[in-house]
Amino acid sequence: MGSIVISIPADADQLALPKNIGEKEEPKLSIFATIVSNLRKLQKSEQDMRKLLHSVKVAIALVLVSLLYLLDPLYKQVGENAMWAIMTVVVIFEFYAGATLSKGLNRGLGTILGGAMGFSAATFAQEVGGMGKGNAIIVGFSVFIFGGAATYSRLVPRIKKRYDYGAMIFILTFNLVVVSGLRAENVLELARERLSTIGMGFAVCIFISLLVFPTWASDELHHSTAHKFQVLADSIEEFLESYFRLDKENLKDDQPSSISSRCKSVLHSKSKDESLANFAKWEPWHGKFGFYYPWNKYLQVGELLRDLATMVLSLKGSLQSPRQPSSSLRQSVKEPSEAVGLSLAWSLRELGESLMKMRRCPQENVILPKLKSMRLELSSMVSPVSNFGPLENVEGLAIASFVFLLTEMLEKVEELAKEVEELGELAGFHSK
Repeated sequence: MGSIVISIPADADQLALPKNIGEKEEPKLSIFATIVSNLRKLQKSEQDMRKLLHSVKVAIALVLVSLLYLLDPLYKQVGENAMWAIMTVVVIFEFYAGATLSKGLNRGLGTILGGAMGFSAATFAQEVGGMGKGNAIIVGFSVFIFGGAATYSRLVPRIKKRYDYGAMIFILTFNLVVVSGLRAENVLELARERLSTIGMGFAVCIFISLLVFPTWASDELHHSTAHKFQVLADSIEEFLESYFRLDKENLKDDQPSSISSRCKSVLHSKSKDESLANFAKWEPWHGKFGFYYPWNKYLQVGELLRDLATMVLSLKGSLQSPRQPSSSLRQSVKEPSEAVGLSLAWSLRELGESLMKMRRCPQENVILPKLKSMRLELSSMVSPVSNFGPLENVEGLAIASFVFLLTEMLEKVEELAKEVEELGELAGFHSK
C-alpha cells in the first residue's frame, strides 16, 4: 500500500489571512475569555430571573382560582367543583406560553368531547338497557370501544406529538361521565358545572401566561438556533489553535474539554428543539413571528448544525490520539488549514447573525463562492507527489483524515447557507 503524501498548492499564500489563529496574543485571549465568562453569567442570571417570574405567575394564578373556595358568593355558585379549577391551573400552566396554550386547548377539547360522548353513551344505555344489567353491559362496551380507540390514537406519532394530552383527558372525562351515569341522574348538570370551573382555570392561565411578561417558545427556539452558529464557530477556531501548537504540554489544557462540552450541548439539543417548535406552532402572532411561520425549517437547520458538531468532535478526537503527525508535516498544512478554519468561522457567524436579526444573508455572492474556493484548495492539498518526500503511513493517514474532515465541514456549511436562505425566503427576512 503506497504512502499518502501531502503537497502545498502554489498559490497557498492566497489563503493566508492577516493574522493566524495560532499567533493570537495572550492578553487578547484573556480578554476574550473574560467577555465570554461575563456573558454566560448574564445569560444564567436572565434564565434564573425567568424561572422566578414563572413561579410568581403560577402562584398568582393559584391564588385567583382559590378565591372560588375562599369567597362565599363564589363558592355558592360552584361548590366543590372549584377543585377542578385549581387542578386545571396546576396541570396546564407551563413555562412557555405556547405550552400553556397547547395543554389548555387540549384539555378543553378533550373535556368537551369526552363529556359529550360520555353523556351520549350514558343516555343511550339508560334508554335501551334501563336500570338493570343491560345498562351496565352497554356502558362497559362503550368504555371498552372508546377507551381502546383513544389509547390507540395516542400511539400514532402525528397525534401523539400535538394531541397526546387531549386524548388522555378524553379518556378520563369519558369514563368519569359514562360511569357516573349509572349512579347519578343529573349527569348533564354535573358535566356542565365541572366544565365551567375548568374553563375558569383555563381562562386564568391563558390571561396570565399570554399577557403578564409572557415567555415565548418561538423566541427561545429562534435565539438558541442562532446561538449554535456562534458556538460552533468558536469551537472550530479553538480547535485549530490547539492543533497547530508546537508545545505538546499545551495540548493537555482544558481547551479540548471546553470544545467537547459545547459541541455536545449542540448535539443534545434535538429533543428541546422539537418541543420548542411544537409549542411555537400554538402561539399567537407576536413580534416578528406570525401565523404559519416555518418552524420546521428551524428543525432542519438544527439537524445540520448537529451534523457539523459531530465533525468538530471528530477533529477534537485527533488531539487525543497517541499517533500524532510530526511537527514539520503539521506545519506544512497550517497556513491553508487556518485559512479554511477562519472562513468556516466567519461564514457560521455571518449565518447566525443574519438568522438572529432576521435579514437576508448574501450567501450567493459572498459565502458560497468563498466556501467553494476553500474546498477546491483543500482537495488539491493531497496529491501523489509531495515536496517532503515519502511519509509514514500513520502520519499520512492522520493528515489526510484531518483534511478530509475540513472538506466535509465546508460542504456542511454550504448546506447550512442554503437552508438559511430558504428559511429567509419562507419567513420573509428583510434585506440588508
